[in-house]
Amino acid sequence: MTRFSLAATAAALAFVPIAAQAQNLAPAVVAVVDVDRIIATCTVCAAANTQLQAQVTQLQQRAQALGTPLQAEETAIRTAVQGRTAEQIDAATRTRIQAFETSRQNAQNELQQGQERIQRNVAFVRQQIGQRVQPAIVTVMQQRGATIAVERGQTLAINPSVDVTDAVLAIVNQNTAALNVNAPPPQQQPAATPPAQPQPQQPRRPQGR
Repeated sequence: MTRFSLAATAAALAFVPIAAQAQNLAPAVVAVVDVDRIIATCTVCAAANTQLQAQVTQLQQRAQALGTPLQAEETAIRTAVQGRTAEQIDAATRTRIQAFETSRQNAQNELQQGQERIQRNVAFVRQQIGQRVQPAIVTVMQQRGATIAVERGQTLAINPSVDVTDAVLAIVNQNTAALNVNAPPPQQQPAATPPAQPQPQQPRRPQGR
């Protein structure tokens, strides 16, 4: 009797629609945010962007200051060795060429480090902006009853009524603390510690009787 009852119950449950057991999802309410516009126009963002641009300009000026004498020296060396074979170049000119190559390599290293530093600064500023934009978006979503937020650049066409960028921007502008435009230096990996060498064991002395 028990075995039949369980089988009948399982058969009955098989005809229960699955949709009746699950809760229907509410219609999505979409809010669209133009994050790029916020990054470009929020008060502290604009100030940080100006400082970052100044860093780029300074690096460009440094590149010109390094490049101008190097270019002049390269032209002079080419003139000095023109028409000569490698064996005909005197020792003084060889030394001059080596010094030029060293200076050029040092300049390239300096400029590359400057570019990497600016890239870190840009990423650092965007990280700080994101830490302010994200909670502002959540607040506006709660105020407007939105259930999902979409970045403006990921849409093809929208109704202006769902664009909440101005509301998010207003909240972001309430925080007037300046952004830090100088990223911390990258952490260097600690040098690997060589494995300890096993100490040789001293031979045991035979115990006397």
